Amino acid sequence: MGKGAAAAAVAAIGTAPLAGQTQATKKIWGKPSLFSPAVSYGNLLFLSGVGYHKPGDIKVHTKGVLDEIQQRLEAAGSSMEKVLKVQVYLADLKDYDAMNEVFRGRFGSEPPARTTVAVAGLPGNSLVEMDVIAYI
Repeated sequence: MGKGAAAAAVAAIGTAPLAGQTQATKKIWGKPSLFSPAVSYGNLLFLSGVGYHKPGDIKVHTKGVLDEIQQRLEAAGSSMEKVLKVQVYLADLKDYDAMNEVFRGRFGSEPPARTTVAVAGLPGNSLVEMDVIAYI
């Protein structure tokens, strides 16, 4: 395959369905305001950041966030076991170990890829926020 044909093939990826497949469409899950709570494209599902905005320590906040993520996933036809990637944002890195105690096992026996960072100032005084990519 020449350079021109290879470039054309790469350009076509994502714009034309493969044999036997239909064109993927974008779907919004939940009521969008400033941003959409969840968006799917084909069989990929992207959940916006979920925080916990009630009193409690990092374990309470982590459980609340994971429970909300589970509800949103299931509402879109996915599940915790279908999560591919999790981004975890901690208000304070000292909460890393306690957050992990609650996080461990929530995604089944094959946990997703994950990135964890400490950030300054999560919205709504949440101690943790997470966003996920899953499949449906």
